Amino acid sequence: MKIVIPGGTGNLGAVLERGLLAAGHRITVLTRNPMRPNHLHWDGRTLGPWADAIDGADAVINLAGRSVSCRYTREHLDEMAASRVDSTRIVGQAIAAAARPPAVWLQAGTATIYAHTQGRPNDEATGVIGGGEPGAPAYWAESIAIARAWEAALDEAPTPATRKVSMRTAMVMSQERGSAFDVLSRMVRCGLGGPVAGGRQFVSWIHEADFVRAVAFLLECRDLDGAVNVCAPHPLRHRDFMRILRRARGVRFGLPATRWMAEAGALLLRTDTELLLKSRRVVPARLEAAGFQFEFPAWEAAAGDLAGVVRETERTLAA
Repeated sequence: MKIVIPGGTGNLGAVLERGLLAAGHRITVLTRNPMRPNHLHWDGRTLGPWADAIDGADAVINLAGRSVSCRYTREHLDEMAASRVDSTRIVGQAIAAAARPPAVWLQAGTATIYAHTQGRPNDEATGVIGGGEPGAPAYWAESIAIARAWEAALDEAPTPATRKVSMRTAMVMSQERGSAFDVLSRMVRCGLGGPVAGGRQFVSWIHEADFVRAVAFLLECRDLDGAVNVCAPHPLRHRDFMRILRRARGVRFGLPATRWMAEAGALLLRTDTELLLKSRRVVPARLEAAGFQFEFPAWEAAAGDLAGVVRETERTLAA
């Protein structure tokens, strides 16, 4: 396939490009800072010569959007919203203008759209969209509003010849430097890998290999459109998630953190505690119903595999 990936230079883009190239696909990445021959410049807001790459492509996978790992100031929230909505709209305009539009458009989305919950899992059919639920800080509704606007921009794009999928993706656990797994792994190695605020909140996640395989599945599965949860089938509580990660990294103890300690740490790291404290209990009902089979359905095997990759990298660097 000829595949165009807007916003494909972040951690998720690196994982996806590596996996899709290995599968034999031809990849063009749209980025503000082209660094490779297969990179084209775009600004994520306006049409330009980059749109020629979409005309005649088989698929578009839009990953564009400002990182959520930041303080949730008004300025940063506005940037998060604009970068997601504007890029989605302009990709839609490019597809609509194409003489040979792509058959499928996979659009990045987020599992954060679902409500903070300790109760039943959220699937695509019966899941509760968040915003104002009991037990959640009021400002968390900002993330929900951004996620809904992101999906609305996809829905509104006038692309009748192109199948559209909104990937409500959980945290992708990858070997990439700066990824969620990398950050959590380094915390564990420093003795800071205990439960946060009691650790009852659920963590939804997906191994990088299954993320790439799920994307490839969605590219081919013509019966799937609309919202699709891209996550492993077994979310687990944060305290169990971190205990398993500690074991995988060979660390016996992890210092627990109270909510106020998490707030102080997030301030130092210039990020927000929603990423740690929101209970995301999301399951991939539509993927599994369509026949997708996970290589790493459980966190034990996924953490062990990723920790093994990290150890090998560490040995190589130390040699």
